[in-house]
Amino acid sequence: MAENNIISPENLVYEKPKLMNDTTMHYCPGCSHGVVHKLVAEVIADMGMDEKTIGVCPVGCAVFAYRYLDIDWQEAAHGRAPAVATAIKRLWPDRLVFTYQGDGDLACIGTAETIHALNRGENITIIFINNAIYGMTGGQMAPTTLLGQKTATCPFGRVPDIHGYPLNMTDLASRLDGTCYVTRQSVDTVPAIHKTKRAIRKAFEASMAGKGSSLVEIVSTCSSGWKMTPVDANKWMQDNMFDYYSKGDLKDTTKG
Repeated sequence: MAENNIISPENLVYEKPKLMNDTTMHYCPGCSHGVVHKLVAEVIADMGMDEKTIGVCPVGCAVFAYRYLDIDWQEAAHGRAPAVATAIKRLWPDRLVFTYQGDGDLACIGTAETIHALNRGENITIIFINNAIYGMTGGQMAPTTLLGQKTATCPFGRVPDIHGYPLNMTDLASRLDGTCYVTRQSVDTVPAIHKTKRAIRKAFEASMAGKGSSLVEIVSTCSSGWKMTPVDANKWMQDNMFDYYSKGDLKDTTKG
């Protein structure tokens, strides 16, 4: 009897988000994707948008996001998620529409689609996972790879004379007239996770209120691509990525 009381509703401390199913995730140990998936699921449920949310995921590590979150999903060609999301939102304006994209997808092959969708002020949210590398295809240099950072295609480190400079997409997005909320967060600590959840909620609410485009960048790790343990990857991110990709709200016109 006592054991049953422990799991009774009034004693509940935590439970898995109801929109996350029981499929085992394919992500590497320590990957940030799983935490972000959980936050997205929680926010959608908290908003009561379970039946009115459509996610768009393109090519990348999160291409199988539809396996884990029990909402409607649409696959998109590599880099084209914002264009697909634009069509969905315009046809179904009462739906909560968001894209879930990595840095190789959003900041490389999808640069044009991303910039123009944000500049038009489409009422969508873009969730941008920035781990500074192509995680799915072998650890190649991405547009967001830091100077000096080693990857499979710049094994001696990124050099500006050869590879150019890291592309700061979130900074660019904050300067566009069509964006209403642009922020950069992370999920490396519990306080950071709470801030990221609030940022996702604000972005989703802004899109439903018709205030324009939102971009939520989440600075993340790729322990496999970086050839580090999950703990070391978190530390490297904190020591190196946060200096260049500083966290916080870059733009917020949602108030008032």
